Amino acid sequence: MSHSIHNVWIHAIWATKERRGLISPSIEKAIHSFISDQFRELGCPVRIINGMLDHVHALFLLNPQKSISEVIKQIKGSSSHFINQKDLIPEKFAWQTGYAAYSVSASIMERVYIYIRNQKNHHQKISFQKKYEEFIIKNGLDKGG
Repeated sequence: MSHSIHNVWIHAIWATKERRGLISPSIEKAIHSFISDQFRELGCPVRIINGMLDHVHALFLLNPQKSISEVIKQIKGSSSHFINQKDLIPEKFAWQTGYAAYSVSASIMERVYIYIRNQKNHHQKISFQKKYEEFIIKNGLDKGG
């Protein structure tokens, strides 16, 4: 094969510092739009961004020239700077240090898209923390990492 083919979709999730409910509906669209623009500037087309008061989900195509950690670090840093510079909330805004990132197979892309799109309805039934704990158990992952 004379050229490279790349199609790595990532479902990334990150939370506000101390999981504080700081992303109100009145500022959510501006934040998601800014994050989407930042992904595009990094060469990572976005399929969807959505979330709740205390966290964000993003489904994006990873730029083959970038690592997941590099992309998420840039997105989190630039978006927290944007929120603080625009005074979107009355206090200093920050994201938690960590994040979750999962590769998404083409066969379940639509399911992941719908899951992200329906975050508000989904979290009326189950909290972010509970869902995270269920995922860790289901997939045999270590909570300490």
